[in-house]
Amino acid sequence: MNRVEATIFAANEPVGRETLARIVGKNCSIDLLIDDIREELRGRPYDLVSVAGGWKHLTRPAYADAIRCAVGGNERPADFTHLKCWC
Repeated sequence: MNRVEATIFAANEPVGRETLARIVGKNCSIDLLIDDIREELRGRPYDLVSVAGGWKHLTRPAYADAIRCAVGGNERPADFTHLKCWC
């Protein structure tokens, strides 16, 4: 499960089922893994969402104001789909 989550986190684009199957094997249920990861992320400021035929980590909408504040409200809007913190 951690390998799947790490791969999705590090990817610049949504990660598809085929890629995840190469990581965990074709006999492993990708849907169950995704469900388990999403359950672990409950209450976190980000979630694992289905996007364009794959999965991607995205910040929950409730935290949009905090992110805007961090990047400066008067500056050019950040492209939140590409915003990642490597802290």
